[in-house]
Amino acid sequence: MEYRRLGKSGLMVSEMSFGSWITFGTPIGKDLAKELMVYAYDQGVNFFDNAEVYADGKSEVLMGEILRDLNWSRDSYLVSSKAYFGIRGLKDSKPTQKGNTRKHLTEACHQALKRLQVDYLDLYYSHRPDKNTPISETVWTMHNLIQQGKILYWGTSEWSAQEIMEAHMVAQQYNLIPPTMEQPQYNMLVRDKVEVEYNQIYKTVGLGTTIWSPLASGILTGKYNNGVPNDARLNLDELSWLAEKNLQEIYFAKVRELSKLAEELGISTPVLAIAWVLKNENVSTAILGASKVYQLEENMKAGAAKALLSPEVMERIEGILGNRPVQPPF
Repeated sequence: MEYRRLGKSGLMVSEMSFGSWITFGTPIGKDLAKELMVYAYDQGVNFFDNAEVYADGKSEVLMGEILRDLNWSRDSYLVSSKAYFGIRGLKDSKPTQKGNTRKHLTEACHQALKRLQVDYLDLYYSHRPDKNTPISETVWTMHNLIQQGKILYWGTSEWSAQEIMEAHMVAQQYNLIPPTMEQPQYNMLVRDKVEVEYNQIYKTVGLGTTIWSPLASGILTGKYNNGVPNDARLNLDELSWLAEKNLQEIYFAKVRELSKLAEELGISTPVLAIAWVLKNENVSTAILGASKVYQLEENMKAGAAKALLSPEVMERIEGILGNRPVQPPF
């Protein structure tokens, strides 16, 4: 396992990490979740990603029980939470149970600590920008949580470059701790934010990135090349932006070509896709998800597969990807 600095911080994070979105709590239970975490940890993964809204909090409860049972040395791993949606999601949460207000971010932090059974969060994110809360309030809240020892680093998820820079300007004005990292979606099919929008702020503020969905919600595994089963993840509400059939057909055609290239290289399609993400020097870590151990075993081969992605291969990939379709509505 290789380790990368998280932005300009001194924190070293494994280039591949493990997350629990759409897996922990539902549909997989404790025994399998524990097996997945142990395998990841034994392979050198040191970052485990979570959020208040994942499975309505059950994901954090499950991960907390596993961390308690395993009793790993607390200084050997990083655990995160994210707040904004509320534990029940935006529609079902009360006004004070969602958003980036001082009230919600503080309460959500306390609740995450309890569910995860840890004394502090290594990484704590504002899960989305909040148009109703001044960014200065969010920055002050995160700074205070760090000062209180409840979190170590704070960041954002799916914020715009302008919003991230505003947070840094507030921090500079009041001598506060700025965000260290951003958690954007980034993969072969969703690229603009990481490659274009954030391009300057990697240099100006040293933004770290903890990438979610490097496999585009499973599309880049190649398992949908011959059609989408009714019970597939693409039919979940969380992935409704992928339901448009014309958009799926554009993606699937590209993935079929990528699968042929992967076969030439002697690797699987998901390994190719994750290795491609890791080739980006602005990626601090790519968060892997899995519902079966063999999936995680396969995807972890991406670290070694980076060496196969020569400039010529990267150019062929660009030729396959071509013009990118509309980005998801985040």
